[in-house]
Amino acid sequence: MSTLRINNATIVNEGTQRVADVLVHNGRIAAIGTISQHLPTPMREINATGLLLLPGLIDDQVHFREPGMTHKASIVTESRAAVAGGVTSYMEMPNTQPAAVSRQLLEEKYASAARHSAANYSFYLGATNDNLAEVEQADTRTICGIKVFMGSSTGNMLVDRAEVLRKIFARAPMLVATHCEDTPLIQANETAARARFGDAVPPEEHPRIRSAEACFRSSTMAIELARQHGTRLHILHLTTARELALFAPDGAADCPHITAEACVHHLWFCDEDYARLGNLIKCNPAIKTHSDRAALRAAVTSGAVDVVATDHAPHTWAEKQSGYFQSPSGLPLVQHSLPMLLDLWREGIFSLETIVHKTSHAVASLFTIRDRGYIREGYWADLVLVDPQHCETVTKEKIHYKCGWSPLEGHCFRTRIVATFVNGYPAFENGLAQEIPPGQRLIFAR
Repeated sequence: MSTLRINNATIVNEGTQRVADVLVHNGRIAAIGTISQHLPTPMREINATGLLLLPGLIDDQVHFREPGMTHKASIVTESRAAVAGGVTSYMEMPNTQPAAVSRQLLEEKYASAARHSAANYSFYLGATNDNLAEVEQADTRTICGIKVFMGSSTGNMLVDRAEVLRKIFARAPMLVATHCEDTPLIQANETAARARFGDAVPPEEHPRIRSAEACFRSSTMAIELARQHGTRLHILHLTTARELALFAPDGAADCPHITAEACVHHLWFCDEDYARLGNLIKCNPAIKTHSDRAALRAAVTSGAVDVVATDHAPHTWAEKQSGYFQSPSGLPLVQHSLPMLLDLWREGIFSLETIVHKTSHAVASLFTIRDRGYIREGYWADLVLVDPQHCETVTKEKIHYKCGWSPLEGHCFRTRIVATFVNGYPAFENGLAQEIPPGQRLIFAR
């Protein structure tokens, strides 16, 4: 159907809630409110009484593992998991095999997404110690940003030369997104852990190995470089109360061109959960203390943290059953980020308006994404319908990730995703991914 009418929905958008109708025509939002005008036919109507209508989430940090690691995930499988969770657009990381560190390799990923992605998409260009020319010539209008791993990564993705970092921060023509951890300190902590435990290091040591100090040192360096060069800096996945102090009023990062992200697993789990889940929640940066989690939650509400994302990073079940040093870091989250945040709403931690702002509005604004992230007339109809009264338990049968597992299995969420619309098409409905045209490449107003 080229025309869709969603009737009587509770729209959560731009800091308000109101009950209204939404008319979608040719993929865009045509009207919002009490719609009495002549309507085109054929038209599909949805009775959304009692349902929440939110702008689709824009996840600014995912790993879909394609190319090179498609035994873990692919653009097809993970984009379908995304829309099952209300995520209608994503920005994917460059540490694939081969790594997306040239414009040619990046365009190959875009070509695959244009054929296969259920959601809208963009891809970061990865910075290395030796690809400054590629960074300088990146297309600001069609690439979401430059990713700099100022900490451990796979392949040639660790940028650890001070002069190279300075040049990237000085010359990058667009947003620079950083993973901030201090590798020498982490290596020293690993050595100390091996001296104490041998090869049998328990997962509970992970937040001490990838410590708060390692995060703080690296984040401080990134902020100093960005302030020196006026770089549009976006620090990914903050995990510590100490780092958050940098983003407090009058803190070192108190500049409009320096922003920060938190991830849902750092808002949900804390170090107490390692005893129960072990390597299943091993990720970089590490999930840290209960007090760090509390500080992150407060920072989301206060505005010190600008956006909330997932860092969706699937690995196979078998890989995660290995010992500490062999088990890869990362966990699958993109299908469950919105239900997780809505459970925190039910607990009184976040408001619905805050969730929508941090997962849609702010992402669209900070990345300057055209015509997405808001429920506005003329914008693309990237929408998610949520039943706030229907509970749903995470089971293997309902997991859309290719890896087939989640650390949330057995948890009963207190809301349910009813339908997700991408460019006006129903990408997910009645518990099933739907066959629709592929999503679109995100365009940036830069």
